[in-house]
This record gives sequence, structure tokens and C-alpha cells, in this order.
Amino acid sequence: MTSGSTGSEEAAGTDDAADELPAVAPQLRELRRRAGLTLEAAAARARLSPAHLSRLETGRRQPSLPLLLGLARTYGTTVSELLGETPAVADPIVRAGGPGAREADGWTYWQAGGSGRGMQALRVHVPHGRSQGELVRVHPGEEWLYVLDGRLRLHLGDTEHFLEPGDSAHFDSLTPHRIGAASSGGADLLFVHTLLQSSLAGLCLGGSTTTSTHRP
Repeated sequence: MTSGSTGSEEAAGTDDAADELPAVAPQLRELRRRAGLTLEAAAARARLSPAHLSRLETGRRQPSLPLLLGLARTYGTTVSELLGETPAVADPIVRAGGPGAREADGWTYWQAGGSGRGMQALRVHVPHGRSQGELVRVHPGEEWLYVLDGRLRLHLGDTEHFLEPGDSAHFDSLTPHRIGAASSGGADLLFVHTLLQSSLAGLCLGGSTTTSTHRP
């Protein structure tokens, strides 16, 4: 493949190794839309021009391997997914004795959904007095939570809500939000988020995580 451009990003898109790669345009478009990014925003994150990213998405140019790695990081995915490789079929059942509890800023959570899915499902214990102060979260996607036990305090924008067992909430994650336990024994909930690439630190659950083997 040849190119008349001398720009660094154009050269990156015409590496000889790219000739051996399958077309990635459909995956690039789908991953950008799934992330809720405009062409301009995605290009800025990947350090490309919107015109160059558009050419990649329409198949008029193939990315080099280094560029594939950069795009995978931008969309929080893998090069395999960008290349359209089909992953192994995931086990649809998550057993009670599966992965142990993990902790984040005093919160405890258990995996309630399979990995590699378009939704992240967790069972969470929110301890009393660990509501993260004034920290709020804003990020793409949707969140749904269902209170199992205890009383939950949910801040959505400028409004504060109190949820009892059996109550649920479903909201756009671009709405500034924060949750905490309003009962002395803490609160237990089911939590689902639609954006696969969001790490625990990016959700309303807090920061770094540690692994534990205890169960509630």
C-alpha cells in the first residue's frame, strides 16, 4: 500500500504490516458509537485528525499495528476485538462460590455477571460512613441499581433520593451522581452498568481495588 502523505499519522496508517490485516472499519465505527464518542472526540483521544479517523472507519485506509494498539486503548478494548475475532463462548452462569469479594475504598463487591460482556453486573455492599464525601461521577453509559438490604442515599444532579429494599434506580451516567449508605449497617445492592470499558474506578464505586476471599 502506498501513500502520498508525509504526515506522521498518515505514515502510521500505511505501515507494510497493515497490508496483512483484515478490514477493521466496521469494528472501529461500532466501538466509537458504543463509547458514545463523536468522530472529533475519538480522534482527539487517539491523537489523530478527524479526517484520518474517518478514512479508517470507512475502509479507505488500513491502520498499522501500532495504530491498532492506540485505538484499542482509546476504546478500552483489545486488538482482537478491533480485528473482529470471535471470542470463545462465555459461560452464562455465575456461581455463588465463584470469584471472591473485592474491595474499593471500603466498599465490597462481588461479580454478578460474566466477563467480556456489554454490561458490568456487580453485587455491592456499601458501608455506612463511606459515601466518598463530595466525590461525584460523570461518564458515558447507563446505570441501574436495586437495593437488597439497608437504606441507600442516591444523589442525582442536585436531587437527593433515599431508596429502601426493593427500590431501584435507572439513570444516565452523564448525570452527576453519588451513592452512599443511609443506614448504620450499610446497604447491599445489585448494580449494572452498560459501558464495558469502565473500570471500577470510573464508576460510582470508588478507586483502587484489592481482592479478598470473604463473603457477606
